Amino acid sequence: MIRCTSARVDLDALTANFRVLQTHLADEARTNRAAGAGTPHAPGIIAVVKANAYGHGARPVARALEAAGATMLAVADIEEGVDLREAGVRAPILVFGALSVSDVDGVFAHNLTPTISSPAAARALESAALARGTRLAYHLKIDTGLNRLGFRHDNLRRTVPPLLASSALYLDAVHTHFATADEPESPAFEDQRRRFEAACHVLDELGAGPRLRHAANSAAVVRDSRVWYDFVRPGLLLYGLVPPPLHTTLALRPVMSLTSRVVAVKGVRENEAVGYGARFVAGRPTTIAVVPAGYADGLDRRLEGRGHVLVRGRRAPIVGAVSMDMLTVDVTDIEYVEPGDEVVFLGRQGDEPWQTIDAREMAAWIGTIPYEVLCRLGARVERIVEQDGESPIDPAPGPKT
Repeated sequence: MIRCTSARVDLDALTANFRVLQTHLADEARTNRAAGAGTPHAPGIIAVVKANAYGHGARPVARALEAAGATMLAVADIEEGVDLREAGVRAPILVFGALSVSDVDGVFAHNLTPTISSPAAARALESAALARGTRLAYHLKIDTGLNRLGFRHDNLRRTVPPLLASSALYLDAVHTHFATADEPESPAFEDQRRRFEAACHVLDELGAGPRLRHAANSAAVVRDSRVWYDFVRPGLLLYGLVPPPLHTTLALRPVMSLTSRVVAVKGVRENEAVGYGARFVAGRPTTIAVVPAGYADGLDRRLEGRGHVLVRGRRAPIVGAVSMDMLTVDVTDIEYVEPGDEVVFLGRQGDEPWQTIDAREMAAWIGTIPYEVLCRLGARVERIVEQDGESPIDPAPGPKT
């Protein structure tokens, strides 16, 4: 059985977004080649599927992106990578996260590519590789200003030589991560770009000669082709959204829709309150629709009084508290609303622009980012995966969120 509140994941839209991005990268590279500037070749695509593919379902999404031709898939930790291998994914998988205190056996047992971002992680992986009598390829992370993980860009001559000298480890690529790619007015993006390129020169001087480079997340892909390098690392773009406040003319389609059903309709008299805390008081005779979805499903409590849903092709404001399992919407001005009517939180209910709500708009209502809106979608919300207009049977559902 499927609960009233469910998320539909359109793998055809995902694949279409991948193709749109692939074409854009190729076209821009062709233009750059002709102009003698920017990235002269089309970069490969490292498709980011961490955090359960941004809430969409890592296993079916990863398989679809693998079939579409992604160069690599990227996950946050070893466990996410192992889950994809158990789901039958054979594409190269890059592990982004810190490994210094991890059980690294999964890297070797499941053919994962680790990121080395600290001397401690290097020691752990080197020891494990030596014990197995193997040579492990890795990506080296350079900290150019985000100040989380990575070898400091201005200290590489001291910290990197022991890593490069290891007979058990092989440097396959080097990368960094931008802190302000989605902030057009910030000078930090350009500072990081320059630091990364300087760091790559230092690595060359140290004899590392990294074969591949990557730095561009979704925002950087949209913003600046100079940082596309050998790979780009889109996440949000693949799922059909542009990191705010940036904009693009790319014809992307949101991959996920989130819907529910009206379960009750009732009248509220003027000056009567609705919901916990009695924070909404009807200023007129009001018709309320009750929807069985709440913060346990990942809907933010701040949607109260700010957010809208679509009912019968009209926007209806969310009024009263968003509680654990349900919320209420004002449908006074919408005729003939009745139990069973579809309620759209994310998606479309008509062809007009105002008949569509996406995660970027929902994020703006509550003062957050679309990444959070998607990733916080609750575990009890069933993901109905659709491809070619049908719901494929997934013999290996997961991972658990």
